[in-house]
Amino acid sequence: MRRGVLLVVVGIMVVLAGCAGAVPGDSTPGESTPENNTESVATTNGTVEVHYINVGQSVSTLIIEPDGETMLVDTGHYNDDGEYVIDYLQRHDITRIDHLVTSHNDADHIGGNAAIIDYYETEADGVGAVYDPGIAASTQTYGEYLDAIEEHDVTLYETREGDSLAFGAVTVDVLGPPEPYLENEARNENSIVLKLTYGETSFLLSGDAEDDQEAYLVERYGEQLQSTVLKAGHHGSASSSSEAFLDAVQPEAVVVSSAYDSQYGHPNDEVLQRLSDRSIPTYWTATHGDIVLVSDGSAVSVQTQAAAPTDPLALRDGDAVEPGTTGAVTERDRLGGAGTGAIDSGGSDDSIEADDKTSTGNATLAVAEVNADAEGDDRENLNDEYIVFENTGDDTLDVSGWTVADDAGHTYTIPDGVTIGPEATLTLRTGSGTGTETELYWGSGSPIWNNNGDTVIVTTDDGERVVEERY
Repeated sequence: MRRGVLLVVVGIMVVLAGCAGAVPGDSTPGESTPENNTESVATTNGTVEVHYINVGQSVSTLIIEPDGETMLVDTGHYNDDGEYVIDYLQRHDITRIDHLVTSHNDADHIGGNAAIIDYYETEADGVGAVYDPGIAASTQTYGEYLDAIEEHDVTLYETREGDSLAFGAVTVDVLGPPEPYLENEARNENSIVLKLTYGETSFLLSGDAEDDQEAYLVERYGEQLQSTVLKAGHHGSASSSSEAFLDAVQPEAVVVSSAYDSQYGHPNDEVLQRLSDRSIPTYWTATHGDIVLVSDGSAVSVQTQAAAPTDPLALRDGDAVEPGTTGAVTERDRLGGAGTGAIDSGGSDDSIEADDKTSTGNATLAVAEVNADAEGDDRENLNDEYIVFENTGDDTLDVSGWTVADDAGHTYTIPDGVTIGPEATLTLRTGSGTGTETELYWGSGSPIWNNNGDTVIVTTDDGERVVEERY
């Protein structure tokens, strides 16, 4: 237990209590890391929600475990004083923050700490405890944060590698910062790194960890870093999300939190190329808006406000979603479980047969086959990525002007004069070529269909959705 650690900042003293697997009231705290946590996967009951809030050039992540206990990791930028985060929490009826985690004390991560502590301690049901890596900053924002802790007598824990936070049915392992600190106590390189595990699903939150801390994590934990979803370190900076780190984590999806017109160029093109090289679907708060991941312990539902590209190299093709934009989220993909089990990664034989059929008049359109994983490199063999439609009705089906779309919002319009005869098929290939009566070409320069699962959406020329086939 690290007790009695003293900080003196802007004229006030705050004692950082040690955190070794404890929250206030725990009588038998203990250390827990992925390497010594040998319990079998726990039976899950209910869902865990992970909300990546759109806060512009900043980050804030809300986690709600099955029994309603809450954890908030970072609180947005100092420019808006936590306004976007507080509004979001209020809209989602969050009346208490049980765990407020500060990944590190840069002003763009603790911008709303003081306002949130003040609000929840005076107008709601309080803040259970605050967790901090223990490295001070000489900023007004940091001073106000400590003032709020002192004023409302909120317990503050210095939190380091080997600690774990008691969080209901969710296992929370603290993988960083180590002791002693890295790189002369640089704040980014000593971020609190959390791995949250629920059943067979997991989420890695790496703060602003850069090359040194990522290298430490890879050396220290190796394959134990493997997680279903990774929040890209340092807003998608080139100094984070290294090849070795991505290969250790092996995420099925990555979330980037930064501004649409980031003055730092986040997410960096080098990072997007690394993600693309590994065919990792990428969600960006700047174009997808608020991103909510819901885990039932075996699969993760990916829900976003806006449909936008998830191909890392096409990420900037999406339209900007301003921070604070309200509106419901819609499921765009599923990770793990049935969401990725339908398609194997072995090559051109990786196709599925679709049973669902949707009728239009006396003709019936069905998705007969999806070949999402082309032979070899998808990007170099685009015409081996294709969808096969079948008319299983008795009449010829005129599909002129109909649109085909995926979860990410890519859209193809079928040319005029295209029909599908009874029991006939029409193949739509992703790449380029000359169309025939039985084959069409999307004309895309990059893959469309997500190898890890996607949705084929067909809409008639008058706006009626006639097929919504998830694979």
